Amino acid sequence: MALVVGRGFLVQPCSSSFICKNVYKPLSGVTNTFWPTRPGTTRCLTQTMVRAQLRPTWLPGLDPPPYLDGSLPGDFGFDPLGLGEDSESLKWYVQAELVHARFAMLGVAGILLTDLLRVTGISNIPVWYEAGAAKFEFANTETLFIVQLILMGFAETKRYMDFVSPGSQAEGPFFGIEAAFEGLEPGYPGGPLLNPLGLAKDITKSRDWKLKEIKNGRLAMVAMLGIFVQASVTHVGPIDNLVEHLSNPWHKIIVQTLANSGS
Repeated sequence: MALVVGRGFLVQPCSSSFICKNVYKPLSGVTNTFWPTRPGTTRCLTQTMVRAQLRPTWLPGLDPPPYLDGSLPGDFGFDPLGLGEDSESLKWYVQAELVHARFAMLGVAGILLTDLLRVTGISNIPVWYEAGAAKFEFANTETLFIVQLILMGFAETKRYMDFVSPGSQAEGPFFGIEAAFEGLEPGYPGGPLLNPLGLAKDITKSRDWKLKEIKNGRLAMVAMLGIFVQASVTHVGPIDNLVEHLSNPWHKIIVQTLANSGS
């Protein structure tokens, strides 16, 4: 909340035989403070004006850009590079952030789960940054890459086509499951495959779910960045880093770790 305090104006002095009443009519939302005066003096009026910020921003008191009007879920007016000035570009950036957020959430969950299984000895699996080099008996690396390229290419093509023409991916036959690809709106697919719990059947009334998703997604993207830096500096997984920190929390900290890595 921004607080603006300023001097008002000088009220003409009152005569000794006249009692001043209703000299100044207070404005709505303005707190007025009067000091008593003696005849022949002026009265000083101090106005304290309180202006409530209409919506929260990433930096309190900062006015958001006009093109970020708060209508988007998770819009806190953060766009220092002005990437969203073009309305068409802004739509694509929204979808790009949403997809990166979902991949980050899956990535963080996958890394933490597999690392926990590895550290506890439940499963003999490689650390996450070496998993890509692991060999599998059921298929070679080239086959896995081609299969992944086809599946991901199909999914991303369908997503892009739904972005260009919303709702178009539920049209036409597709192995009898085309209804499962019917998007509630671009970026929010529905159906039994992609929304099995039915949490957002009415997407127009699901702003809270959208806000929770994008907040968790942004946190996951920051977490992925931290996991990348940890792996680069310490050459171990995040669970190993956590165990080492808990073993000596006053000395095994990020500052000491970075200092030791540079020496």
